[in-house]
Amino acid sequence: MPKARAHAAAFGGTPDEVEASFYEALQSADIEKLMSCWAEDDDIVCIHPGGPRIVGAGAIRAAFDAIFAHEGSIHVHPEAIRRVDSLASAVHHVLERIEVLTSEGPAKAYVLATNVYHHTSHGWRLVAHHASPGTQDEIQEVNQTPQVLH
Repeated sequence: MPKARAHAAAFGGTPDEVEASFYEALQSADIEKLMSCWAEDDDIVCIHPGGPRIVGAGAIRAAFDAIFAHEGSIHVHPEAIRRVDSLASAVHHVLERIEVLTSEGPAKAYVLATNVYHHTSHGWRLVAHHASPGTQDEIQEVNQTPQVLH
């Protein structure tokens, strides 16, 4: 997988840069660029909406190869991102807008994804991507409202 590692070295030193590269790879169906975002670890994990837990680089590559081979065009747009970052890890909760060109025409849905990044010896890398089944309408957030004491 030397080609993927060359891509990995190209993007820099923040979880945001890895995330941008991940979504760019999804947009362009670039499996090498997509795989370069992932850590070199046996226990990396990916869960697609309604799907099983996919463990390891080989299984993740095969799952995305199948998505990229889909007859229709698939576009994933990160729309809203909530971040929890620390020195060696970052968790990003992403509202993804998914557009798929089907034989019946374009279809759109929203998916909630959680991307987990770790700072590795190769820089920041994705270690988990978990996407939950979404809806056709934009998902609204539920925020805790601060309580005011009088």
